[in-house]
Amino acid sequence: MPTYERETTVDSPFEDVWEFNSRISGLEAVTPDWMHLRVERVIGPDGGPSPDVLEPGSEVALSIRPFGIGPRQHWTSVITDRERHEGSAYFRDEMVHGPFDRWEHTHAFYADGNRTVVRDRVTYELPLGGIGDAIAPLSQVGFEAMFRARHRLAKARLE
Repeated sequence: MPTYERETTVDSPFEDVWEFNSRISGLEAVTPDWMHLRVERVIGPDGGPSPDVLEPGSEVALSIRPFGIGPRQHWTSVITDRERHEGSAYFRDEMVHGPFDRWEHTHAFYADGNRTVVRDRVTYELPLGGIGDAIAPLSQVGFEAMFRARHRLAKARLE
């Protein structure tokens, strides 16, 4: 299964970076404008709207329209795991509806003195079976642009 990974060090304390990334506002802040992100709804694990923190069981429905071209792509993910330890933490979201046959995104954070290492790891499957497998290497180009922008925006916001 194809995997994409990106790591950046943010000159900001672990607690601040973890808190920022634990909220839907963090996702909105690090998504580049050219994605035309629209958060459609966020439901907490208890079924209530707009949870303060994205805990396991939280569901996020959003849509994107990269570069304003074509129809909006609708996407629903569920937070499936979230753990915090002394100096490290992660959460994972899995797409339950959207453009990929499979999407699992692990957001990991590691304290490094007064800085924080941010690591994104995405495991995915493109649709269309063998055709999707054949074009999977091209998806890396899109992931690189998206995650480079996300990490740059996170640094600008948190440093």
